[in-house]
Amino acid sequence: MSVEFSVEGRIARVTLNRPDRLNAVNGEAERQLETIWSEIEGRDDISCVVLTGAGEKAFCAGADLKGVEKSGLDYWAESRPNGFGGLSFRRSLDVPVIARVNGYALGGGFEMVLGCDIVVAARTAKFGLPEARVGRMPLDGGMVLLQRKIPFNRAMAVMLTGRQFSAEEMFGFGIVNEVVDAADLDSAVDRWATDIVACAPLSLRAIKQTVNRTGHLSPSEAQSLRTPALVRALTSEDALEGVAAFQEKRAPVWRGR
Repeated sequence: MSVEFSVEGRIARVTLNRPDRLNAVNGEAERQLETIWSEIEGRDDISCVVLTGAGEKAFCAGADLKGVEKSGLDYWAESRPNGFGGLSFRRSLDVPVIARVNGYALGGGFEMVLGCDIVVAARTAKFGLPEARVGRMPLDGGMVLLQRKIPFNRAMAVMLTGRQFSAEEMFGFGIVNEVVDAADLDSAVDRWATDIVACAPLSLRAIKQTVNRTGHLSPSEAQSLRTPALVRALTSEDALEGVAAFQEKRAPVWRGR
């Protein structure tokens, strides 16, 4: 399999498994990713997703250009409503996603990072959008997402130079949440995932769904929007359990209903 997928303890792990190609995404891997994201959307036993790449060198080096014959225009004309890897533009995935960036996150790989909610990176990781250096453009998220996440001049510096930026630089830009030594990457990611899973599953879905669906609205319009996940969370048994557990000074027992 080009992509590995497993679930344990409410944490799903999605691993790009093409280390010989720096985990670059080809057609097969993209189809597998789309299937995986769709499955996660339909499951109630997942509260967090960890996305990473196999090996130590790369998270994902973007699209696999080996053997690609289609032109940039042909690629742009294809319908990819969810963006690169089925993730960068995806708004129907209401489960938090952590990017475990163990190495190169370039091109589409960086676009997938932009589609994640939390980014934990090894100190040796490198980020960039090098498309312009090979006569292409960051069509699947880079051009439209990066300028919305960080200051304009920093976004343009990334796209107009094709340079690779360090994890520390991306932390300064606000893209990366935490930078750790490579040996501490797993423990740092596990800490973030554990904190997420400690929260009520329905609350997590309500928060992410509301954020995904209200970014274009004014604050007052966003506050008044009654998303399905928000209504479900507010009327759930878990909403009562959370308050009861706090009052009784014990850990809550979430049932997802």
